[in-house]
Amino acid sequence: MSRSVRLRPWQHAALARFAASTRPDFLAVATPGAGKTTFALAALRTALAKKPARVIVVAPTAHLKLQWAAAASVLGLHLDPAWSPADGPMPPDMHGVVTSYQQVAMSAAAIRPEAMGAVVVLDEIHHAGEEQAWGEALREAFNGSSRRLALSGTPFRSDTRAIPFVRYEADEAVPDFEYGYGDALRDGRVVRPVYFPRIGGEMEWSAPDGAIHSATFDDQLAMQLANQRLRTALSLDGDWLSAVIREAADRLDRVRRQQPDAGGLVIALDQDHAKGIAQLLRREIGVSATVVTSDDPEASSKISAFAVGREPWLVAVRMVSEGVDIPRLRVGVYATTVTTDLFFRQAVGRFVRWVPGIRDQRAWLFIPDDLRLRIRASEIAEARRHSLRRDRRPDDEQDPEALRRAEAAELAAGEQMSLFAALSAVAVGSDPSAAEPWHEPLPDEWETGADLSVEWELGPPPPLVAPPEGAAGLTLRQAKDRLRIANAEAAKDIARVSGLSYASVNLELNRSAGIKRVTEATGAQLQTRLQAARRWQWRLGR
Repeated sequence: MSRSVRLRPWQHAALARFAASTRPDFLAVATPGAGKTTFALAALRTALAKKPARVIVVAPTAHLKLQWAAAASVLGLHLDPAWSPADGPMPPDMHGVVTSYQQVAMSAAAIRPEAMGAVVVLDEIHHAGEEQAWGEALREAFNGSSRRLALSGTPFRSDTRAIPFVRYEADEAVPDFEYGYGDALRDGRVVRPVYFPRIGGEMEWSAPDGAIHSATFDDQLAMQLANQRLRTALSLDGDWLSAVIREAADRLDRVRRQQPDAGGLVIALDQDHAKGIAQLLRREIGVSATVVTSDDPEASSKISAFAVGREPWLVAVRMVSEGVDIPRLRVGVYATTVTTDLFFRQAVGRFVRWVPGIRDQRAWLFIPDDLRLRIRASEIAEARRHSLRRDRRPDDEQDPEALRRAEAAELAAGEQMSLFAALSAVAVGSDPSAAEPWHEPLPDEWETGADLSVEWELGPPPPLVAPPEGAAGLTLRQAKDRLRIANAEAAKDIARVSGLSYASVNLELNRSAGIKRVTEATGAQLQTRLQAARRWQWRLGR
């Protein structure tokens, strides 16, 4: 059982503030890659040591549910990422569960009694502002919780809906602790500096009204035409995208000479686009890419396998936009028409995660030289330049109100795209100053400086009703899944040999373990049930 954990200075400072706070709600905003999950799990252990309670973690995606459960098990917390209200009460041999915002929206009334007095972690809480129903469901489900720790890696915008359990002043969310990208770069060995090669181009397309247009990214266009120009550049039918991918692949090849397992990510428009990009990589570069789409039931396992593998390229739509931890990603291609600040920062966050032991950890995200993306990148680049001891101003000034109107117009124009046709797109080269960081030498102390991490003593987690028998390398949920599979196979074998129905065999085995349903069983009860099945099989085999 973990009795202590080493924390980065910001994690230690945030945890000290969390421990000292008497308010039920605490909002921590920290840049992607900084270690919000470790901070949150240490905060959970600290809170539970003072007052034992059930734990509920709410995550944005199914893959992040698994990621949270795995990280929690390292610190001695057993969280079930597969629980749903349909399974009955939360399992008593777990410290809690990991659910999703979508599940809470669908089952808030059923979750509410389970959440009474619980300690709740709301991961990437800004998602609750995207849909009004999600925010209302969070209030219904967790108003009775004893503490609520909200996390976000993306700065809150003043034009989003108010988010539950977040304090506001003058329409701005007020974090209880904030740790930005610039702060992390200055600390060193926390995040990587990311560079943004901006690729220009000449595009020609047929608009929905039949008019033929031709423009470069330097031409000023109305919003609707600007959207069509960007979509043309990203079309699989033109030459722009293939030229950019070749340039990104060349960059990745150079990075892999120093870091052989370095990976690249292409963020695609949609599922067909993602599959087409994978074919392009195979045709142009001669490499096979892992494709991850939301309709693929194996998406989470593919992401996990890629994270620990050595394959060069991953192509995804929105599956890897936020929270997913793949530290070996070093090169990316932003091949989507989504230009919002929130999504862009989430995408950048996939490339900032620090890996100890590698001296040069620069990362590159190739982007179309669209004005909106140029503005997004310039804001992040300004923090990078300032943190690496250069004081420069971005070339473009952002008009937040203009961007808000632009994004609304972009959504309204979506229905017209069915009549749109990309005719040609040719890349005309990148801005070298955005891609090559020779003017920004990395501080030597990033690898040679002293270790600034701090040891934090953890109190013991609440005892479980039925402590599990250890299963090396597995979370408790994974161990229970194996027991469930073994129970099902044994029941099928007994039914086949005895001639009894499968349902009657399961009913008898449930009775022997003192349970009504397998989904409600603890690990110990599943073990008892399996032992009863083995004895039954032995008697049948005599």
